[in-house]
Amino acid sequence: MPDVGEGLTEAEILKWYVQPGDTVTDGQVVIEVETAKAAVELPIPFDGTVHELLFPEGTTVDVGQVIISVNVGGEAAPAAPAAPVAEAAPAAAPAAAEDDEPKGRQPVLVGYGVAASSTKRRPRKGAGSPAPAQTAPAAAPAPVAVSVPEQLNGHAPVADRPLAKPPVRKLAKDLGVDLATVTPTGPDGIITREDVHAAAAPVAAPAPAPVAPAPAPAPVPAPAAVPVAAVASDARETRVPIKGVRKATAAAMVGSAFTAPHVTEFVTFDITRTMKLVEELKSDKDMAGLRVNPLLLIAKAVLVAVKRNPEINAAWDEAAQEIVLKHYVNLGIAAATPRGLIVPNIKDAHAQTLPELSKSLSELVATAREGKTTPAAMQGGTFTITNVGVFGVDTGTPILNPGESAILAVGAIKLQPWVHKGKVKPRQVTTLALSFDHRLVDGELGSKFLADIAAVLEQPKRLITWA
Repeated sequence: MPDVGEGLTEAEILKWYVQPGDTVTDGQVVIEVETAKAAVELPIPFDGTVHELLFPEGTTVDVGQVIISVNVGGEAAPAAPAAPVAEAAPAAAPAAAEDDEPKGRQPVLVGYGVAASSTKRRPRKGAGSPAPAQTAPAAAPAPVAVSVPEQLNGHAPVADRPLAKPPVRKLAKDLGVDLATVTPTGPDGIITREDVHAAAAPVAAPAPAPVAPAPAPAPVPAPAAVPVAAVASDARETRVPIKGVRKATAAAMVGSAFTAPHVTEFVTFDITRTMKLVEELKSDKDMAGLRVNPLLLIAKAVLVAVKRNPEINAAWDEAAQEIVLKHYVNLGIAAATPRGLIVPNIKDAHAQTLPELSKSLSELVATAREGKTTPAAMQGGTFTITNVGVFGVDTGTPILNPGESAILAVGAIKLQPWVHKGKVKPRQVTTLALSFDHRLVDGELGSKFLADIAAVLEQPKRLITWA
C-alpha cells in the first residue's frame, strides 16, 4: 500500500478491479482505495498475472503492507526449491531474493516502494519459529502461499495469515468472524464459506438470548441491513467505524479548535443587488454555458476583500514562530460528500477571471460529488468558504481549516422586511460569519475584511472598482 498523500498511514480498499488469474499491464488501474483525504485509483507498475489479492474490499491496510502479488515473466507463483534440497528450503528463498535484487527495481507495491518497517500480521496457530531440518516436509505447503513480491522484500510469508479466498474473507468480515479462530476444512488448509458459517454460529447464538422466541434468525438480517462499513449491535443501535475522510476530518477539527484561538464575527446585510446581478450574468454571452450562482459572486467578493486586506491570508508557523503571509489565494470550498466533509481548493483563485472562477467552482463541486477529489486538490489551501445556507441555515461558527487563518460561513438568502431608502420593503437578506485565528488576525482586521465582503455584495459594482 503506497502513501498516496503527505504523511498518510493507512487506506481502505474500496474496490478491486482485478481477480486472481487476470492479466495486468504496467499502468493499468487495479484498485480503488480511500485515504484520509480522498478516494484514489492506483495503477500496477508492471506486467504479469495476478496471483493473489491479499486483502478483501472493506479492509483498512497500513501503508507499506503488500496488498497484491503478481507473477511476472511467466514464472510460477511459488519459487519453491526442488525436493532433494528440501532441508535447505528455509534459507534458499531469501538467498535467491538477495541475488535477484541488484538486477533492477522490484515493483512490489501498487505505486511506490515498500515501507522500511515489516508488515503486522496475526500469527497463525502453530506457525512459530522455523521448523528443524528433520521436519522440512511439514513446512512444504508454506511456499505455496508465499507471493513472489513478499519473498523478495522480506515480508512475513502469507502462510502466517489464514488461507482463504477474497469472497470468504469478505464473508468473515461481514459476519464478524476472525479468520485466525476458524478451523479450515478445505484442501491445503484453506478456509471455506462453510467453515466461516460454522464459526459464526456459536458466536451469533448469544445475541438473541434476550429474545428467547427467535434465537436463530437474529444474525441473518444484520449483514444485509447494515452497510459493510457499519456494525449493528442490536435493533436499536448501529455503530459505524470512524475511518477514512471522516476520521481525518475529526482529528483535524479537534486539533484546530484546541490550537488556534477562534473568534467569530457576523454581519447581516441586503444582498438583493447581487441576486439581480446573478440573473443578469446568466444571460451574458461571456458566461454562456457556465454555472452562475450566488456562491460565485460571494467567492469573487472574498477575493476582492483579500486583495484589500492581504494580512487576512496568512498562516501561523509554530515551529519557526513566524506569521507566513501568502501572496496567492488557494480558495477552499467545503463540500459535503457521502464519505464526509472535504475541502478541496481552487489553486491561484486570485488570478482567475469570473468565467474562469465559475468553471473552477463547477469542476471542484462535480469532482467532490463523484468522490474523485485528489489529495493534491485538498492541500495548500489559504482561505475557505463553507456554504451552510444551502441547508436552510441562517449562519454558524465554522472551525478553521488547519493551516489557514480564516473561514467564511455563508448563510441562507431569504426574503425579509428590510429598511431600504427609508421605507420597509421586502429584500433579499443574508448573514455571513467569519471565524479567524486571533493570533494572526485582530478584531480590526477581521472586522474590516468582513465589512468589505458585505459592501461588495451590497453594491456589486464595487467588484469592478475594487478588483
